Amino acid sequence: MRAHPETQTARPTFSELMRLWFRWVLEPIAAFLNRLGLMPNTITLVGLAGNAVAAIFLAQGNFLVGGLLVLLMGPVDALDGTMARLRGEASDFGAFFDSVTDRYSELLIYGGLLLHYLYRDEPTTAALIFGAAAGSVLVSYVKARAEGVGFDARLGLLTRLERYLVLVPSLLFYQVRLGMWVIAILANVTALQRILYVRRQARQGRGRSE
Repeated sequence: MRAHPETQTARPTFSELMRLWFRWVLEPIAAFLNRLGLMPNTITLVGLAGNAVAAIFLAQGNFLVGGLLVLLMGPVDALDGTMARLRGEASDFGAFFDSVTDRYSELLIYGGLLLHYLYRDEPTTAALIFGAAAGSVLVSYVKARAEGVGFDARLGLLTRLERYLVLVPSLLFYQVRLGMWVIAILANVTALQRILYVRRQARQGRGRSE
């Protein structure tokens, strides 16, 4: 996940703190991949492909293998931005491309789960998965739209890293319904938190007028 330079604020997010804490692991691996001649966007696509394969296993009900693949793709997703930074090639397009593929990855995972539970004729769980997917996309959309008009919207209970930390154990321990309850509720709460935060900034006269 590549951080856009214009969206940085004084208070680091949980994702940024995790990236700092695990630099000692990420940077040597990223440097090695750079020496192999791989491009950051290639690693981004590897992460997307890995999540697509995970979605196939999830659709088949193989939550253990699907969950392990999702678990593996998490660190892979963090490598592209580290690679770009080490190469001195961090760019707006790279951040944009990474963000878009992140959304595709999440939707593929939820799509695999949705197909599985629709096939099992479990509409309640399918509805929870839809709610989790909708909330996850809205969290990112609200942030992107807010930043597009000059507001900050990086706060919230359940950003992508937190959703990942809920999703993976729920898959590995076959507690999908519980995980979907948590994500469906808290992701949408997070979107609402961001909307209210942007509204407060707008009332204070912040935004494009600055």
